[in-house]
Amino acid sequence: MEWQTDSLTAAAINSVVEGNDATFATAAPTTRVGNRTQISYKTVLVSGTQDAVDKAGRDKETAYQLAKASAEIKRDMEYGLTGNYASSAGSTSTPRRLGSLEAWFTNNTQRATGAESGGFSNGNVAAATDTTAGGLRTISEAMLKTAMQSAWTDGGKPEIVLCGPVNKSRISTFAGIATLYRDTGSSMKQASILGAADVYVSDFGQVKIVPSRFSRERTVTVLDPDFWEVAYLRPFKTEELAKTGDASKHHLLVEYTLVSKNEAASAVIADLAS
Repeated sequence: MEWQTDSLTAAAINSVVEGNDATFATAAPTTRVGNRTQISYKTVLVSGTQDAVDKAGRDKETAYQLAKASAEIKRDMEYGLTGNYASSAGSTSTPRRLGSLEAWFTNNTQRATGAESGGFSNGNVAAATDTTAGGLRTISEAMLKTAMQSAWTDGGKPEIVLCGPVNKSRISTFAGIATLYRDTGSSMKQASILGAADVYVSDFGQVKIVPSRFSRERTVTVLDPDFWEVAYLRPFKTEELAKTGDASKHHLLVEYTLVSKNEAASAVIADLAS
């Protein structure tokens, strides 16, 4: 899947002489980028007996297993979309792979010594190169402020900080929580201890701190969601496969990719200790 990216020229003093004849500059061409579509699927095999017998707590076994497969495939998608994986064209024996979130960043990056950005080049997305275990750093408020500022300066409006549970907890220790208790709204007026930061307000905007079970702990991304999209070549579809015995066969299939409209509107803080 391919698309075009573009950027605005730098702001300047724009003034012309009264009566001036128009002059024309050569327009900068757009940049053509793309990502591979990836096929993900889950299979379900249910015997005739399993569907026929009464079960405690549910009706048809096939319906239950398909619902479970749907939840599992969405978890697989989040794991693959948020990681640091290169794209691959695949072959007759190797599946295609999409280039994931971490792999796209080349502009607003904070990396440790020895680490290198990946990015799009010559039709493919290369994964970033991680630093060694000895080069990992602990996330700080200064790092987050730098990421917010760099994305904002490049035209972004970050709204989400995506992180694993360890760094979510560390961000919650940043200075600035003014009220440690809040009213829960109950009739008994019970107070709850406020021990987590769900929103961070910086000089360059307000962001939600969103924990992800499947993001790598060593990376925190600061995202403008307007510039990222999951695009579908084939949306989720359940198909019944040919019956070859006393069992029903189904698969749940989806073909999709990650679209990076302009990664410079976001930022990455990489090589963090877990």
